[in-house]
Amino acid sequence: MKTYRKELWFHIPTRRAFVNITPQVNECLKESGIKEGLVLVNAMHITASVFINDDESGLHHDFEVWLEKLAPHEPVRQYQHNVGEDNADAHLKRQIMGREVVVAITEGRLDLGPWEQIFYGEFDGRRRKRVLVKIIGQ
Repeated sequence: MKTYRKELWFHIPTRRAFVNITPQVNECLKESGIKEGLVLVNAMHITASVFINDDESGLHHDFEVWLEKLAPHEPVRQYQHNVGEDNADAHLKRQIMGREVVVAITEGRLDLGPWEQIFYGEFDGRRRKRVLVKIIGQ
């Protein structure tokens, strides 16, 4: 069995954003040389997420609206975590959208369903953050 590890770094200039990272994960898969196995992709920050869904702008807008209803940023005083901070909502949004995804690798390709793409979700941006890509297999 072989293993591969790489960190992808992001600096999102806005507070929130969704970035399709499928091309970067595919590049990692090529670099690894692994043809059969699993890839783990996880956000290594507690205010960011990795998830799988459709790359459609209307859906991304709907995510934004839905997440803001579930965990609104303002007023920041509504959260106990925000004593000296303003990112409690980002922690909650990450919890909703998830920490990581695991995708099968079959014949050297990500075994994603129709329309499925891998996304990095940023909920407290404006600083460098990383995503771990770990591939195991043969």
